[in-house]
Amino acid sequence: MSQSRVTAPQISASQKPKGPASYFPSIEEKYGEPMQHWIDLAVQLLDSGLSHMETVNHLKEKHQLGHGHANAIVAYVKAKLAE
Repeated sequence: MSQSRVTAPQISASQKPKGPASYFPSIEEKYGEPMQHWIDLAVQLLDSGLSHMETVNHLKEKHQLGHGHANAIVAYVKAKLAE
């Protein structure tokens, strides 16, 4: 298994994450996939040359994510890639 370029944060039940990661528990619950799945997909889409909004729109159209959830994933990934 290859190493992910951006790893999902480990969020415990007692933590109150801030920023885009604050959406992650509800994203996992609503869409039934671990955050690493969505993060890896966003990295792949951004690496293919899609812009922020093109990646958000792909997640919305192809995977039925809501706008806020898709945007949070892409914003988190872009911030981590910029570090």
